Amino acid sequence: MATAIEAGVSGDLELETTNPWDPATDIATQNPIGKIPALTLPDGSVLFDSPVICEYLDSLREPPRLFAPEGPLRWQALTRMALADGLMDAAILRRRELMRDADEQSAWWMERQLGIVERAVDAMEAAADTYTGIDIGLLTTGISLGYLDFRLPDFDWREDHPRLASWYQEIAARPSLQDTTPRE
Repeated sequence: MATAIEAGVSGDLELETTNPWDPATDIATQNPIGKIPALTLPDGSVLFDSPVICEYLDSLREPPRLFAPEGPLRWQALTRMALADGLMDAAILRRRELMRDADEQSAWWMERQLGIVERAVDAMEAAADTYTGIDIGLLTTGISLGYLDFRLPDFDWREDHPRLASWYQEIAARPSLQDTTPRE
């Protein structure tokens, strides 16, 4: 949704809430792998996977766009997006493991995912001085840090990452992040 807000098309979208873990959900009719999000286009075709949907929504706006059309800025933004997506994937996997019964949890798996989160945040801190303007990589980085605050509140990433924390404070004030920050 943050990309839709940045692109100025959020009012044109109809949101449907679903639980991809519920066997009764019909998400598999939209996306054969049963993951969210999915976007049904006016012609009935369906896009799925966040990067695909984000690039489509961004293509609807006038330049400058979140996705650079080509060259080094595009690759930099896509690499930042991949890092942020990987951070969120690891945080989600760790959280899912914590939701299992205690006797079924894998301490090794949870530590592995936490290690990924820690390395990703360290890499973001190392690059934070280069974070200027807005592109899809920086937007996704902001979203991923907000997700950490929401789903891993005991992981205090700000303490050891002051440049990243300062940058996050600025990007978190953007309407696209303010309007999409998870609250429950």
